[in-house]
Parts: sequence; C-alpha cells; structure tokens
Amino acid sequence: MAQKSIPFYKMSGSGNDFVLVDNRGMIVDEKNLSRFIASVCRRKRSVGADGFILIETSERADFKWRFFNADGGEVEMCGNGGRCAARLAYLKGMAGPVLSFETRAGVILAEVTGKRVKLEMPQPSSAEIDYALEVEGQTFTVSSITVGVPHVVTWVDDVETSPVFPVGRAVRYHERYSPAGTNVNFVQPLDNGSLAIRTYERGVEDETLACGTGSVAAGLIAAAKGMATSPAVLHTRGGELLKVYFEKQGNDFHSVFLEGDAGVIYEGRLWEEATSDQ
Repeated sequence: MAQKSIPFYKMSGSGNDFVLVDNRGMIVDEKNLSRFIASVCRRKRSVGADGFILIETSERADFKWRFFNADGGEVEMCGNGGRCAARLAYLKGMAGPVLSFETRAGVILAEVTGKRVKLEMPQPSSAEIDYALEVEGQTFTVSSITVGVPHVVTWVDDVETSPVFPVGRAVRYHERYSPAGTNVNFVQPLDNGSLAIRTYERGVEDETLACGTGSVAAGLIAAAKGMATSPAVLHTRGGELLKVYFEKQGNDFHSVFLEGDAGVIYEGRLWEEATSDQ
C-alpha cells in the first residue's frame, strides 16, 4: 500500500471477527486490494480476521459497505459483519441509531441499541427443502437457501461431534454448488425449541465461531419444516445467542431480521508491515 499506515477498527459479531476501515476518504488503494485484504486477515502474521469491511460514501443510504471474506474475495452480504458496520457507523457519527447502508445485495436497514444490533437481511431466495446429497460416498439429507449468500443446512443429532471441517469442506466444493460454492451449516434442534449451530464458511475455509447469514438460513429452513417460529433462537459456537425474526407465507419469507451483539475490540493503525511475508 502507498500509505504509511491506515486507521482501522477490530470488531466482533458473536465471535465472528472483522477488520473495519473508514474508507470514505478512499485511503485504501484499490490496486492489489484482494491480496492486501487476505494479508491483513492472516492470523498470527497480521491482524487476523474472518472478514474485512470498507465503509464508503453512498448517495442512496447513510453509507456504503464493501465486504470481503478472509481470502480477499468480495461477497454480497454478511450478517454479523453488517451488524458490526452498523454499530461502528452509529458510534462514529456517520448515522443515527436507525440507519441504512448500501450493499451489493441492496440497501439494508439496521437499528442499534447499545451493543445490540437488529439488521435487515436480503430477501431469501432459492429455497430447496430436504434433498439427497452424496458426499464422499455418504448420502446426506440437506436443504439450501440463499440469504444474500448461499447456504446449505443439514440436521444432526449432536452438533458437538459433527465433522464440520471435512464434511463442510466437501459440501462447500460440491459440484452441485459450483462454481461459487456454498456455506455449510450443521444444526441440532434443542429441547427448548432453540437451535445449536456450527458453520463451515466459504472464503474463510474453516469453521467460524458464528455466522450470521448461516443462522438466518438455519432459522428459515427450520421454520419451513415446522420446527421453529419467529424469532428463532440460535446458539452459536462462540456461545452467544442470535435471533432471527421473519414473516412466513407458505415457504416464502419476508421482513427477515438478524439480531445480536456487535462489540468493538480495539482500534489501531495498519502499517505496511501488516502485509509483509516476514
């Protein structure tokens, strides 16, 4: 990067962590942007994060965001990242507690109450319920839905012992979902009507402590199967609760919102050495 240092914020949405940069002054160079972001998101050798967020100016909303997975790939939506961006925008005076921001999936609404953020999600689409998927010689019953980004949901008896990495990775790269691939969620219904969830995230290429869009996908699929009502409550791997609000007509959903905490961890400055291989 041409700049000697770049101010940034580190935030966490239910254990899903992000690097955020106020880029309204276009301080981040577009040249080699994907490689720069992948370098910054490396754990142990740089800041480390599940994703990277640029906050920019918008003519249609309070601000515009650009979201990148840890591998540097830009995607349409991230529920936990969206909640972090909304809270940071409010804390830094870019918007009021009720705000909107522009994404590749459309303009999104959010409401900030303390650390809690309730975020509108893109209109769900492409729902398919309970179909067979062969993965490495085994047949799984899965469902899929797009909530800004694609997700597969499979039900398990014990989420703690589920083979999230090997099976999640195999499903993520399954030919049915090529070329873009998919995120993969392992979900266990609990006795109190809530759901426990673990997610293999595309772009991170590993399990994360929480996935907002994955929780939304799981909540909606559970509702489509008659297993949940609004708000669906999800227990994430990081130990925090996410709530998914929705209105349902048949297997169609609208007015979908994700609610959970968004915490500021620290702020700092990225030096050029943050992208060094040394």
